[in-house]
Amino acid sequence: MYSHKLTIAGQVDCVAEYNGKLSVIDFKTANKERQESWIDNYFMQCTAYAIMYEEMFNTPIEQIVIMLASEDGTSQIFVKEKKEFMFDAEHFFDGYKANPNYALSCLKAAFDEGARWIVLCDTNGGTLPHEVTKIVTEVSKTIPGKNLGIHAHNDTGNAVANSLAAVWAGVRQVQGTINGLGERCGNANLMSLIPTFFLKSDFSSKFQLKIKPDNIKKLTECSRLLDEILNRKPNKHLPYVGAAAFSHKGGLHVSAVQKDPKTYEHINPEEVGNSRNIVVSDQSGKSNIISRLKTIGIEIEESDPKIKKLLDEVKDREFIGYSYDGADASFELLARRIISKIPRYILIKEYDVSVKKDSSGVIVSSAKAQLEVDGEKIMCTGEGNGPVNALDNAIRQNVDRLNKYSKYLKDLKLVDYKVRILNTGTEAITRVSIESTDSKGKNWFTIGVSANIIDASFKALVDSLDYKLFKDNAPASL
Repeated sequence: MYSHKLTIAGQVDCVAEYNGKLSVIDFKTANKERQESWIDNYFMQCTAYAIMYEEMFNTPIEQIVIMLASEDGTSQIFVKEKKEFMFDAEHFFDGYKANPNYALSCLKAAFDEGARWIVLCDTNGGTLPHEVTKIVTEVSKTIPGKNLGIHAHNDTGNAVANSLAAVWAGVRQVQGTINGLGERCGNANLMSLIPTFFLKSDFSSKFQLKIKPDNIKKLTECSRLLDEILNRKPNKHLPYVGAAAFSHKGGLHVSAVQKDPKTYEHINPEEVGNSRNIVVSDQSGKSNIISRLKTIGIEIEESDPKIKKLLDEVKDREFIGYSYDGADASFELLARRIISKIPRYILIKEYDVSVKKDSSGVIVSSAKAQLEVDGEKIMCTGEGNGPVNALDNAIRQNVDRLNKYSKYLKDLKLVDYKVRILNTGTEAITRVSIESTDSKGKNWFTIGVSANIIDASFKALVDSLDYKLFKDNAPASL
C-alpha cells in the first residue's frame, strides 16, 4: 500500500503496520506465521530519509543504523534462511540529499550484514539523471556496483534516463515494469530499457543481460499482451514497441526511409518485433501510397494512372473529414476497389434505427436491417445500449441466417468505438472510428464520415465486415 510506505520504520529489527494508527512491531516477538510471511517476501524496505524517521518515530538516526546492523536482527534471519536479501532503500536519493553520511551508513550496515542487493530507490521520482550519476558514483565507492540496484519512478519523465544513468555509474540491477505501469506517473519502462541495453552499442558492448537475444523480438508482443490482459488500449507512442514508433507520414520522410531507413529509424523495427507503418493522409505523396500498397500485397508500377487516382481520392476524402492515419483497413478496401477488384459480400439494402423511452424511464435502442446475400433478402433485428450497438447487434446476432458467411463472422467483435465532431452546430460532420478484432487476435480499424452519426457509424461498420470477410478469403456473393 503505497500511501503507507512513507510510514514504514527501519525494518530490520521491526516492521511498521498501519491499522487506523501506526504501530511498530518487533520482528523477533512476532509469531512464526508472520515471520515466515515477511521472510518469503524477502524484500527489506528502509527509508534513508533521516528527517522523516526522527519526526515520525522519535528515533535518533544513530539508533536506526545500529538496528540495521544488529547481530540478531532481521538481516541475519534472511541470511540464515538462505534468502537472497534485497535491501530496498526507499526514498534513498532524497535521504542522501538531506544527509549523505546517514544514508550511506544505512546502506553499509545492511550490506555488511549480508544483503546481496542494495537497491537505490527514487521513491517520489523527483531525482534527475545528472543527480543519479553523481550520487551512484559516490555510493559505489562504499558498495560495489555488482551489489547495487536502481528503482526509478517517472514523475519527471526520467525513469528510463535515470535507470540508464545509474547503470552507467555502476549499478547492475535495474527494476522496472512492462509498459512503465506503476503508481502515479509509473515506473521505469522495461520495454524501453531492455532493447536499449541490447541494441545500443554503448551498453551492449559493455554489459550482459540474463535475457536470451531471440526473446528481444517478442517485446512488442509482450507489451501488447499485457495491455490485452488488463483491457487497456495500447499506447501507440511508446518507444520501440508502440504502433507509431516507426510510422512515417510526410512524403519526403517516406522517400528517405525507403532509400535509407536509418534516416528516420534508429533501429530496425523487426528487431523488437515491431513493423514500419507508412501513414496515408492528405500529406501523402506517391512514395507513401506505393509503399503502403506494397505492405498490403499490391504491386503496381509508379507510372500507373491508378496511383494518382487513389492519391486524389484520399485527399478528396480527407477534405470532407476522412482520416486514414489510423484506419488501415478502410484504406486497404478503398485502394483495392480503385486499383484492383474486391468481391461484393453482404449488401445492406436498407436499415432502420429507433430510440425510445418507455413508461418506466428505460431507454431502448432497436434496429432492423435488410441484408442481401446471393440475391436472398434477410431481415435482421437487434437491440443495444445505443443505436449503433443495436445496428451492430442486428447484423452480428443474425450471422447464422447469412448462410455461407456465418462461420466467418461468428468471432467478429467490436472492441472500440470513437466519435469525433469535426465542426460546430447541430449539422456538424461526424467521424466515427471502429476497432474490431477476431479470435485470431487480429485487430483492424475502419472509419466512416457523415453529417449523420448513424450513417457514419454504419459506413465504418460495413467496412469492418467487408475487411473481415476479405481477409478470411470468404466467397463473393452471387
